[in-house]
Amino acid sequence: MGLYEIHPEDALAELGLAVPEVAKPVAAYVPAIRTGNLVMTSGQIPVRAGVPIATGKVGDTVSVELAVEAAQQCTLNAIAAVKAEIGDLALVKRVVKVVAFVASTPDFTGQPQVANGASELLGKVFGERGVHARSAVGVAVLPLDVPVEVEITVEV
Repeated sequence: MGLYEIHPEDALAELGLAVPEVAKPVAAYVPAIRTGNLVMTSGQIPVRAGVPIATGKVGDTVSVELAVEAAQQCTLNAIAAVKAEIGDLALVKRVVKVVAFVASTPDFTGQPQVANGASELLGKVFGERGVHARSAVGVAVLPLDVPVEVEITVEV
């Protein structure tokens, strides 16, 4: 198996999760692109079976708990985009960077807590290779009015 004691997809299965189909882009871009030994995903929104699992703003109609779940779904979609680009998640040497955008009310300051949904899932899937640098950014609005968007960069 190489780098991992347990294959990343087996780690997902232990969590009751699986790599979904790659989410279809909502505009003119590709889900992921490789340059050299890096794979960068486009921003992934929390769609499941083609439908957003939440809409609205965190701090208003979306609870922190639902936003954390949305961040996890975004991350699953990002993992799917990486897998589609490289073929096997066991080729991921390291998660390098995560950027989480959180559509929130002006007074909401818990963006890092929401982004932990992404970070913690990556840690569970990739182990110590999932430890990464991160930005958690509050924004006014995201595509399709979703509350969270996540992009990741991995080394292969």
